[in-house]
Amino acid sequence: MVIDRASGEIRHHHFHDLPDLLVPGDALVVNRTRVIPARLRARKAPGGGRAEILLLRRLDDQRWEAMVGGKGLKPGRRLEVEGGPGVEILEDLGGPKRLVGFDMPIDLKLDRIGEMPLPPYITAPLKRRDDYQTVYAEEPGSAAAPTAGLHFTPGLLKRLDSAGIERIDVTLHVGLDTFAPVNEANPETHHIHTEWCQLSPSAAEHLNEVRSRGGRIVAVGTTSARTLETAARLASPGQVAAPFEGPTDLFILPGFEFKAVDVLITNFHLPRSTLLMLVSAFAGRDQILRTYEIAKAEGYRFYSFGDAMLLL
Repeated sequence: MVIDRASGEIRHHHFHDLPDLLVPGDALVVNRTRVIPARLRARKAPGGGRAEILLLRRLDDQRWEAMVGGKGLKPGRRLEVEGGPGVEILEDLGGPKRLVGFDMPIDLKLDRIGEMPLPPYITAPLKRRDDYQTVYAEEPGSAAAPTAGLHFTPGLLKRLDSAGIERIDVTLHVGLDTFAPVNEANPETHHIHTEWCQLSPSAAEHLNEVRSRGGRIVAVGTTSARTLETAARLASPGQVAAPFEGPTDLFILPGFEFKAVDVLITNFHLPRSTLLMLVSAFAGRDQILRTYEIAKAEGYRFYSFGDAMLLL
């Protein structure tokens, strides 16, 4: 679905039409994070009761922030990962979150013992792990895929290159908190998650060059948009972005002034999510509500493996 924010016009296309919907000199900004097989099956030691560990963020060689499933998983409790090392619950971080410590580094074992952390509404197993990766994924670290990028194929990227559409890489490692619903009556009181992101000096220079010659910056997904707008907060006058590396706590709500993103490619998101609020901030809440009603009537698919919007 293609939405012109200025006029409100809505058109229906296929994603492979994208080279014809952008113009030469535009720059796609893609998040090259790679989903790690972060779901680990485990058993309590002693006792043998089942447990599950979902790795969220690596702190050092052996310590991770994780979500755990199972009863009685308090600090001091030990688990044995199926096919992997022992692990101890070190600290209760609230809710199902725990700080866990493995008996040895686990990074290199994840491809063998871990499972891809699919959203709970996807129940069919993946035929291939790469079905939940973007074709340009390079930097391991995410607990979920930046799903707007799942629409791209190597062939489409070649056509975009041929059409004069440039590509700029950023990295934001997606945490599961990004999907946590906003239950507060006032969204501004919602505790926003932090995610590690990076915009390199060369990427910042490229973005400033694109904007200076009149090209549009096209964010592929809310993760790219969040990275760009984080970097824009550090930009000098006359620039669109400055290099940035570290955690971002930027919470984009309606009323936010976008400084870096001109065009947004995104999927259809869950209600009461920070992702939907970011999209509403970019296109206007009333326009997004109207758009979603049309999407439902037209049979568009929602969520991770669903269809896309191009917001011009």
